[in-house]
Amino acid sequence: MNARSRLLVLLTALAAFMSALSAPVVAQTSVPDTVVLDGARLQSTKHRLPADPQLRSAVAALRTRADTWLNQGPWTVVDKPRPAPGGDVHDYLSQAPYWWPSQSPTPDNPWGCPYVQRDGERNPEVDSGTDRQDVEKTFDSAYDLTLAWYYTGRKRYAEKAGEVLRTWFLDPATRMNPHLEHAQFIPCKYDGRAIGIIDFSQSYTSVIDAIALLNTGAPGWSGKDRTGMARWNADFLKWLRDSDFGKQEGAAANNHGTFYDLLLAGLACATGDRALARRTVLDARSRRIAPQIAADGSQPQELTRTRSWHYSTFDLVAYTRLAAIGRHVGVDLWAYQGPEGQSLSGAVDYLLPAATGAAPWPHPELEFRRYAATDVVHAAADAGDARAREAVPRLAAPPGGDLWALRPAAEQLDSIAG
Repeated sequence: MNARSRLLVLLTALAAFMSALSAPVVAQTSVPDTVVLDGARLQSTKHRLPADPQLRSAVAALRTRADTWLNQGPWTVVDKPRPAPGGDVHDYLSQAPYWWPSQSPTPDNPWGCPYVQRDGERNPEVDSGTDRQDVEKTFDSAYDLTLAWYYTGRKRYAEKAGEVLRTWFLDPATRMNPHLEHAQFIPCKYDGRAIGIIDFSQSYTSVIDAIALLNTGAPGWSGKDRTGMARWNADFLKWLRDSDFGKQEGAAANNHGTFYDLLLAGLACATGDRALARRTVLDARSRRIAPQIAADGSQPQELTRTRSWHYSTFDLVAYTRLAAIGRHVGVDLWAYQGPEGQSLSGAVDYLLPAATGAAPWPHPELEFRRYAATDVVHAAADAGDARAREAVPRLAAPPGGDLWALRPAAEQLDSIAG
């Protein structure tokens, strides 16, 4: 073999080696044991991806989101400048968003107490000195990165998601204690409040689904990680069920109660207590839908808020995700009708004129964002609501694009911080 031939062979071998390095790592083919998302549907979507240009476009948008997380974090509960009132830096701490100081701070009154409530107006203090922003980044990044790994097989996404989850939940030096005793505290008033559970109940079920996806064989996600997260979730579920705060939040009559049920049912599924999950979804019919949704589909308790559009769509995020859990435990929450005809489909249909731009929203709203309803309309359409299905082409896409086809479970698309 002459020198030129040897060089050609070497170059060919090098090209093959580099191609192998850059090729995505193919995930295992087992159906993900998700609690909100439909694992079989995700698997089907993944199989259709190579032949579907629209799905590939959605994955490109998802990868753009995931790529932004690669050079951020991980975040930890121990990084806040001062510990929670109990003194343990491993305790989660957040501040009530709509409470403001009524006095100018002084050396004798550094917080400016007493604090007064201004509904719908977010105090910027809540984003500094507590764990709230960091936990939101932890949840969002873990979900985006894991979905990106699942659909592309690129291991860097899974490895980053694993690092994020281990740092917040598992590593002894940085882990969060599995309770929310100091969530949404009010300076000089309360060290924590039951309604702070919504800091987790609104999006932690996405983390549970991310873990289920990683459990299908993600690189860098070990058996120890799986066991550790299962133990953390079991401890958190016990606190949620048995604590005074958990019982108070479960008794709430507005979106807080709905989101509590979502978190309870999601954790129950994830930890193997399907009976509790099923009972929670079944009870939501008479405990939530019948008293919270009016015959015309409006949600009277949410319409009293200064952000009535946000809270009407927000509550339906919890309902539609709870209905998705119901599918896994044999309960069709979409089929339920209350004594006056109250139903989830009716509640979504009430939003359609504003969601499609056909009519203005006729209730108070400090900052209307039409796309806030997009996911819940998708959910109703998937459940068989003909009016919602007809409305889908006229929905407003959220920032970053409509990713429903890749993760068909409602998310809070508008930010109350905005």
